[in-house]
Amino acid sequence: MGRHLWTGAGLAFVAIGTVGAFLPLLPTVPFLLLAAFCFAKGNPAWEQRLLDHPKYGPALRQWRERRAISRRAKKAALIAMAISVGITALIAGWPWVLVPAAVMAISGTWIWTRAE
Repeated sequence: MGRHLWTGAGLAFVAIGTVGAFLPLLPTVPFLLLAAFCFAKGNPAWEQRLLDHPKYGPALRQWRERRAISRRAKKAALIAMAISVGITALIAGWPWVLVPAAVMAISGTWIWTRAE
């Protein structure tokens, strides 16, 4: 039963990651990392398929092996977060803009300080 739950969770994360591939503010790779983790426990063959994917596999392997994020991915993440802050500022205004700004300050710093 446990393997089925892990596989189901992996499929759910792949679905969310797939949506993120088409929506600029929803990240893809973090959800695929979660999917790979779940598949490692539920369906190792599917985990390997994710790791072998031509587009997302290198980023997944890079994170798994060295906890590294490419400079291009870092820039993309920070730009997406900045756009989110800007949109929140335009739509919700003050003080609501402080929430995504704080998230960007904390998570953006963490992302930028990862190895490349």
